[in-house]
Amino acid sequence: MAYGPSVKIVDTGRLTYGQGTADWQERLNVDRMREYRTERARKIMKKHGVAVILEGGTQHIRYLTGMIGFPMPLTRYTLFFAEDAPIMYEHAGWYVQLQDQAPWIGEFRPARSWLGFSPGMEASLEEARLFAGEIAEELRKRGLLGEKIAVGGVDGVGIAALVAAGVTNIVPSQQLMLEARMIKNEDEINCLKMVAAICDGIWFKVWETARPGMRDTDLGAIVARTGYELGAEHSHMGGWRSGPITFDRGFSTTGRLMQTGDLLYGSVCGFTYMGYGSCTYRSFSIGKKPSDQQKDWYKQVLDRIDNVISEIKPGASTDAAAKHFPPATKWGYEGEHEILASEIGHGIGIGAMTGYDHPIVNRQWSLQFPQEFEEGMCIAVESREGEVRVGGARLENMLVVTKTGVEIIDTFQRDEILPAPR
Repeated sequence: MAYGPSVKIVDTGRLTYGQGTADWQERLNVDRMREYRTERARKIMKKHGVAVILEGGTQHIRYLTGMIGFPMPLTRYTLFFAEDAPIMYEHAGWYVQLQDQAPWIGEFRPARSWLGFSPGMEASLEEARLFAGEIAEELRKRGLLGEKIAVGGVDGVGIAALVAAGVTNIVPSQQLMLEARMIKNEDEINCLKMVAAICDGIWFKVWETARPGMRDTDLGAIVARTGYELGAEHSHMGGWRSGPITFDRGFSTTGRLMQTGDLLYGSVCGFTYMGYGSCTYRSFSIGKKPSDQQKDWYKQVLDRIDNVISEIKPGASTDAAAKHFPPATKWGYEGEHEILASEIGHGIGIGAMTGYDHPIVNRQWSLQFPQEFEEGMCIAVESREGEVRVGGARLENMLVVTKTGVEIIDTFQRDEILPAPR
């Protein structure tokens, strides 16, 4: 795979193992990964003077406790202590089934939920009062009621109920959690390498399958099945765009019939392994070689991404990398917010399409509010180029910040637009 001459690529090694367990080889060490995340979260809590996190966000719960569960918002939550084992409040049958499955959890208790106000306001207020009372009593017993508590994934009614119950020293958990999640250990990085390998297989399936006359929805169904076949924990259809809807990126997977000469790209993003999510794009030309115009669009994208990547190394700042993205005025926009998440580098980690980790690399914020790159950050860099209602090309790579540079971990061909089917 070719990169621009200014890009310093570090290869720390592809995975030497698969997704099964073995007694003869050190593979993904989930105990070490859970312990690392626990200790990193506690380190950040102590740095900010936070004694407890009350967390109801699904992915943050997984980071703190290693637990998955019922996906409806605020049907489960955890009290995660800086100095003690966590209490996991689980939903209904999950509470029964999990108690002997996760010995690292200090205690399981049944969660309270008002199901997004479904039972009506009066019932919701009463359930929130009971929820807050239980939390306040637990904190009181531990002498923590007056300490700083970080809260996330709890709605306004829940917050008000906590304050009424005496839990008043509340700060948001989101920034604290992003700071904790920012630096990955070797096992987290290997989870991302595994999901990147899954994505490589998905892209190959797209390359050999996409063709004139195929609906993008049919391609999406094949992608979702392929993701699961390759071992993804979470797979889905992806967001497929072809022909005139490839620029600028907007709605997707409309059932459109792909035609000869169309550009095609999709978002193989949010596919997960052990909770860690992908973020990759590739571009294809349907039924024939790409035109000179299409090649030029893609070359602009490729050079741009290579130049951004060339600036990423420990100790450098996001402002230097962001300068390689063109200003929004290049495409006739007035403000950078009009291309938000189109010309960007962003942190990746645990979660499926639930938001970005630190850092962000774009012209909208990085030039004025730069963030420092650190070893162990995992970042995706993406860009696009084209003409509205004519077509466009897109590329995104996943990378790891190493001691001396970056390692690109998604390996499917990126040097040019491939004709599909192959």
